[in-house]
Amino acid sequence: MNSSRRNVCLSVAAGFGTLVFGMLNAQAVAKPKAKAKERVIKIQAKRFVYTPNEITIKKGEAVVLEFTSLDFVHGFNIPDLKIRADLPPGQITRVSLKPEKSGVYDFLCDNFCGSGHEEMSGRIIVKG
Repeated sequence: MNSSRRNVCLSVAAGFGTLVFGMLNAQAVAKPKAKAKERVIKIQAKRFVYTPNEITIKKGEAVVLEFTSLDFVHGFNIPDLKIRADLPPGQITRVSLKPEKSGVYDFLCDNFCGSGHEEMSGRIIVKG
């Protein structure tokens, strides 16, 4: 093989290697970073109580409230955060939240579940 032909082949191989390396590097950069694991908090709903009914989390912490209703289609409502969900019995209902402000956020059942319904409430305490 003459030297000019060899130089062309080497240039093509080097260019191909650079292209492949660049593509692999771009893929590594383009991959989204792993999302921080959300903390799961299990909550049971039954006439006329949430268990637990007081939850403390950190400001900016991503949490998933995982509800199980034992007896009725209860509601879950945090008016100050504009979060609402129905909690059908026999199903798991997941509600994600990540409060950015410290404070106390009251939640309540907003599906009438009988005498005592007014007492079905709780609070989320967000600490800075």
